[in-house]
Amino acid sequence: MHKVYILILLIGLVACTESKESRLQKFLIKGNNEINNKNYDQGISYYKEAIRIEPCFTEGLNNLGTALFQQGKFDQALTQYQEAINCDPDYLPTFYNRANTFYELKEYYSALNDLDRIEAAHSDTAIVHFTRGLVQTKLRNFDLAKKSFEKAFAVDGDNVEFLVNLANVKYYLKDYDAAIADLSKAIDLDRSEANIYNTLALIAIDQNDMEEALKQVNKALELIPAEPYFMNNRGFIYLIQNRLEEAEEDINASLSTDPENGWAYRNKGIYYLMKGDYPNAERLLTQAKEMESFIDKIHFYLGMAYYKNNKQVMACEQFRLSEEAGDGMLTVDLIKVCQ
Repeated sequence: MHKVYILILLIGLVACTESKESRLQKFLIKGNNEINNKNYDQGISYYKEAIRIEPCFTEGLNNLGTALFQQGKFDQALTQYQEAINCDPDYLPTFYNRANTFYELKEYYSALNDLDRIEAAHSDTAIVHFTRGLVQTKLRNFDLAKKSFEKAFAVDGDNVEFLVNLANVKYYLKDYDAAIADLSKAIDLDRSEANIYNTLALIAIDQNDMEEALKQVNKALELIPAEPYFMNNRGFIYLIQNRLEEAEEDINASLSTDPENGWAYRNKGIYYLMKGDYPNAERLLTQAKEMESFIDKIHFYLGMAYYKNNKQVMACEQFRLSEEAGDGMLTVDLIKVCQ
């Protein structure tokens, strides 16, 4: 997860007639206090009052954007950050916040441009390296992501989040021993970080050790019960174990909490494949691919759904993409079908 910067300014008491600057700071502090207490509507009203007094109040525009970001209103947040940058092109916190917003909107190259702007001014900022790593991971540039997470951890060697994300990238690169070594260090730093055990579960899945995978994902869920990504991963383990009722329960719970996770739609599609409900499998796997094109083995499973629905041409195209992705899932019989 990545953090968003909220600027908190402290001011002293003002006497008698308040200056314009004093009024701005008063509304800013009131807004910050309300946002910190998750009273978003009240906090936003204070920021807007400050901006009414001074339309180019950069800190107010920045913090209004952050309040909207925290509510998931990313397009509206982006507008406020752009206004802040228009008012003060040298105000770097807003560039960082806008980079986070671009990340959420899947505008990854725009996010990288903003991170470049910050790094040009402050070349050794751990959080910038970390965020760059997140963006490069989404772009599937795993070697670049690895370098960024390594830089972040070199600056702040006590940050378990940096180390876990570095391990995640090594997992994507299939460097399992190195990933496990990093996760062991992460346990020494903070054994209560649930993502450590989730990643260990993913490694165990790839190594076809479902008993170990289930053990590790359950550790993650003990620390953060009902976390949707962990629930979805456990559902996938249950699918592999052919425990379909338990798989469906976990995958549905994950989707109920986070309906924007394409991986959960993939797993629900696999569930329908295994149940022989091929139209629903095709529907959900198509939805998963449209949500996130880099979902693991999505082309193979969608190809299977097309194949079962007697759509051979479409199936073979997905199988071709699956082979290009290096899934290694096609059987000899499926290869013959597409020759």
